[in-house]
Amino acid sequence: MDLYTLLKVVHVIGAMVLFGTGVGIAFFMLMSHRSGDVRVIAHVAGIVVIADTIFTANAAVLQPITGAWLAHLAGLPMKRGWIGLSLILYAGVGLCWLPVVWIQLRMRDLAREAMRTGAPLPLAYVRLFRIWVALGVPAFAAMLAILALMVVKPGF
Repeated sequence: MDLYTLLKVVHVIGAMVLFGTGVGIAFFMLMSHRSGDVRVIAHVAGIVVIADTIFTANAAVLQPITGAWLAHLAGLPMKRGWIGLSLILYAGVGLCWLPVVWIQLRMRDLAREAMRTGAPLPLAYVRLFRIWVALGVPAFAAMLAILALMVVKPGF
């Protein structure tokens, strides 16, 4: 396997990890939240923090590296066309994801504290969950757009 093909495989797997982990995290966080069970929410939020640390963070670092290397090997300009648009969208995803990392940590801690004390989830948790959703929706849409750009590679 030549270097370009190897990088492309790693890049595609990275995109799958980012998208798949994001969808999985969103699904499980939403389902645990809807359950209203503080124990379930605390447990799932703890797992989500681990998954984001192991999978999302590593893939998020590798994606621009492998993408830039692929563009270089293919002789494609990084700042124009579909690659440039993908990078802008990726930066937007990152701007949404970084606060989400802190929000998930805080939601986990609030749920654990409620579980420990036998109290209901505090209003701070509910507010953070709403912000988490508000940041997740545009990030998810941007990831879909990036995946479409990677596949279609429109000539603009």
